[in-house]
Amino acid sequence: MAQFLSFTSVCVLLLLVLISVATPALGAPGGRHRGHGGKSKHKGGKCHGASCFSPARGHMNAILTLNSFQKGGDGGGPSECDGKFHSDDTLIVALSTGWYDHGRLCHKTITIHARNGRSTRATVVDECDVRRGCQGNIVDGSRAVWKALGIPKKDRGRMAVTWSL
Repeated sequence: MAQFLSFTSVCVLLLLVLISVATPALGAPGGRHRGHGGKSKHKGGKCHGASCFSPARGHMNAILTLNSFQKGGDGGGPSECDGKFHSDDTLIVALSTGWYDHGRLCHKTITIHARNGRSTRATVVDECDVRRGCQGNIVDGSRAVWKALGIPKKDRGRMAVTWSL
């Protein structure tokens, strides 16, 4: 009986170690699938909603991309938050679907932090829709955002950043 208990104890301990090692690997890179209270909303292996992308937890890892919010620009139609086009000289962004969270961050100001040590504040005016090819970790910034971060024109397009509320 003592050998059985020892074997069981070792198996349970091994299982706990395996679970603790595997847990950080679950979800998306950078932990973007962590939700409030440890819960995530997953549909078909994808994460949807603000509980999966929790900017309230601090700095979020993202890719800053360049977008034109002006009429005729590469952003397509008018912004989701207000149905208007916006000047590329305005500090504005579109957020990926999960962060945009059905418009809950519309007109909120976020802070974008570049790796060069500079940061800027920008207003959320649009969604970068994952159903239309946008990645789940995008902050789509206007020309003014890139300029405020001190990024030369030749280097604008795609860059790793963090952002926070």
